[in-house]
Amino acid sequence: MSMEYLHAAILLHKAGKPVDEKSLNKVLTAAGVKADPVRVKALIASLAEVNIEEALKSAPAFMPTAPTAPTEAPSAEAKPAKEKKKEEEKKKEEEAIEGLGALFG
Repeated sequence: MSMEYLHAAILLHKAGKPVDEKSLNKVLTAAGVKADPVRVKALIASLAEVNIEEALKSAPAFMPTAPTAPTEAPSAEAKPAKEKKKEEEKKKEEEAIEGLGALFG
């Protein structure tokens, strides 16, 4: 079910208007949505047993927020740590090679 249909139903409910096929079609058409009669009927049927006011009260409140930035690249501190680790590994390899060279000296 598209959010447009649910929003239209909530709008009608909040305005005190009947949430029926005719009203829902009018709201969707006014919003520039081509109403699908099957979806409208399905929504009306599913809302028949729902107390919309109670559903709205129990629904979690969503605060509109600014879009979050994509995850950032590792921070400047993280990069040196990785580089430092690589340097330490390289240094250990060089020391091991030197040690082997001393054996055959």
